[in-house]
Amino acid sequence: MTIESIKRMRLSTEEKRHNKIIAEAARLEGMLYFERRYAQYARICGVDEAGAGPLAGPVAAAAVIMPAGLTIPGINDSKKLSEKRRKDLRGRILEAAIAYNIAFICNNEIDEINILQARLKAMAQAVANLDPPADFALTDGKSPDLGIPCAGIDQGDAKSHSIACASILAKVARDELMLEYHALYPQYGFARHKGYGTKEHMEAIRAYGLSPIHRRSFCSSFG
Repeated sequence: MTIESIKRMRLSTEEKRHNKIIAEAARLEGMLYFERRYAQYARICGVDEAGAGPLAGPVAAAAVIMPAGLTIPGINDSKKLSEKRRKDLRGRILEAAIAYNIAFICNNEIDEINILQARLKAMAQAVANLDPPADFALTDGKSPDLGIPCAGIDQGDAKSHSIACASILAKVARDELMLEYHALYPQYGFARHKGYGTKEHMEAIRAYGLSPIHRRSFCSSFG
């Protein structure tokens, strides 16, 4: 390999790195579109939930107000991030946030009011307990009644920086709670699947029955 070819490889690597930085900056700038669209509101919160689909554990919702115009590199829909990356970004979100709040609705209440109502209740509680309060909310999906003006965004956790931040907070908080439940009920493997209906989880339910944190309405086939 000649010196010239080495130089070309280095240049190519530097160009790729530079282009990656530019692309990430453009992506993050695009994620501020909705925050800027509703910039007449002083404190915009992003709202999202985690844990609608699992067979066990609560549903969690997070609301977060981020400083206007601020972006955190790497912020994205929590489902597109590794567990380690989510935890790293959670720390950066909490350091920068003007306000945040996380609410949980337990499995028993999910059974009583259904998962849709539980999701809405968790989101409303998360917004209601922000300090300072938000005066506008951006949510993933349809616009719910949160007690303040609200705009729902289809796939909002990948399109809005605020919603993506909320999705990370909700996901990490719920996952950490499921780790605590794993310590109480290790036979179900909650640390690995976080309550979702994996093969391992289904086999554990058949072997041990339902735990106190299982959603009976989701597990009716198991008795």
